[in-house]
Amino acid sequence: MATKKKTTPKKKSAAKKAPARGKKSATGRTVAASKAPAKAKTPARKKTTGKTPLRPKKKAKLPAAPQQKTGPAENPQAQALARRMAQLLIDKKALDVVILDVRGMTSYADYIVIASGESDRQVSAMAENVQVQLKQGDAPERALGTEGVDTGQWVLLDYGEVVAHLFLADLRAHYDLEGLWADAAREKVS
Repeated sequence: MATKKKTTPKKKSAAKKAPARGKKSATGRTVAASKAPAKAKTPARKKTTGKTPLRPKKKAKLPAAPQQKTGPAENPQAQALARRMAQLLIDKKALDVVILDVRGMTSYADYIVIASGESDRQVSAMAENVQVQLKQGDAPERALGTEGVDTGQWVLLDYGEVVAHLFLADLRAHYDLEGLWADAAREKVS
């Protein structure tokens, strides 16, 4: 049986190079030879010991809790108030009355009622009708705040969980509150 001879690669000998000599130019002057750029040193790699790094222990998983309906909580009183406001606005010939359901989208109200009128007098009359009618009745409601009743261009009636915005038709198109609350469920009241 023939045995194979193991050959080891020869190590390169580190021969010293002679310093570079300058070249002579056409005029007879000696010009220094350019040096090659020095090689950048690469960082040495860490030697591994063969051991794997410690990994954190996995936690035991708990059984999943049954999922419940995560939608916003129902508020029947606020919904009834919003519908009552919408009906009172229609009694004063309000145009394009819309109720927006913003539960879970905002912290200051559950419903927003938006309506428009043809003149500033009509918008003011709609606002006064809502205020007067809601003060009367079995469960009187008082506005927490009102804005713009004097001018009649944009009237805000704040009843806590329900906020009403009453506009002149041009201003309503300009401010586009329905577009701002595009994700809200809406109920058009005729």
